[in-house]
Amino acid sequence: MKDPFIDKALEPMLIALEKPAFNDKDYIYELKLDGTRALVYLDFDTQIVNKRKLSLQYKFPELQQLHTYVKHRCILDGELFVYHDQHIDFFASQQRSMMSDPFKIQMASKRMPASFTAFDILYDKDCFVTNEPLMKRKQRLKRIIKKEDQRFAISRYIEEDGISLFELTTKQALEGIVAKRKYSNYQPGKRTKDWIKCKNWIEDDYVICGYIEKEKGIISFVLGQYRHPLWIYKGHVTMGASYRFFKEHAPEKGKCPFAEIPDGNEHAVWLKPQLVCVVAFMEHTAQGGLRQPVCRGIRTDKSAKECIEK
Repeated sequence: MKDPFIDKALEPMLIALEKPAFNDKDYIYELKLDGTRALVYLDFDTQIVNKRKLSLQYKFPELQQLHTYVKHRCILDGELFVYHDQHIDFFASQQRSMMSDPFKIQMASKRMPASFTAFDILYDKDCFVTNEPLMKRKQRLKRIIKKEDQRFAISRYIEEDGISLFELTTKQALEGIVAKRKYSNYQPGKRTKDWIKCKNWIEDDYVICGYIEKEKGIISFVLGQYRHPLWIYKGHVTMGASYRFFKEHAPEKGKCPFAEIPDGNEHAVWLKPQLVCVVAFMEHTAQGGLRQPVCRGIRTDKSAKECIEK
């Protein structure tokens, strides 16, 4: 059998189901941290690999000593994130993952250092433990840790009462929670319903100002909101967008309603700003767009000019 510390070919187990928060004695509940999923290989050094099997340890020099936090060699699954301005900054961790300039990486590591929280263990000392039930793996994870601090910690969880934990994340503007079946095995690289995400979403109303045709019949709606007397560009939504909306509501074609055509929209088919849709998303991006937007449907009880920019 190949040494997993040499080929680093493991893939993390993935979530296949999302649903509202629930209570169940057969599950544990953890905070869903909004960062970069990673496997860490801890032996004589620290190797950090993301879901795409790209090495990240050189992009996060402040985490290159994670192997000193454990008692022996192991492979851990967890979340790498940046905590900044009293919240987890998803875009900061993504930016760091794309950096290549050593000087900029060093500066970023000092200005906004990253942390790693482990929530599972795949390999313990000299053997895989993925076939063990989750609660036994949790016990193993706790036993091998020598210390915790701002750079490294293990994920805490509660049993049975997922709704209370989810309500807490809502109050604190966190991403949500993950429910995990207590007796489930770890299935590398597979999407499984043994892990369920319960996410906090923001909802707002937008006007469909146009659409962009993509491959295989997929389209994106071009979104806008009203700021008297102008229409303001608000990005796109692809998930949940479909031609069905146009067949049902027959919007009129028109010209670009914005003061100028936004970058990346040169091939858009423009519509008169009449059709209002509800979009759920995680947060606003730094560029003013929407993160992980999903079109929930059309509103017929609201006029376009009531979609006022907040």
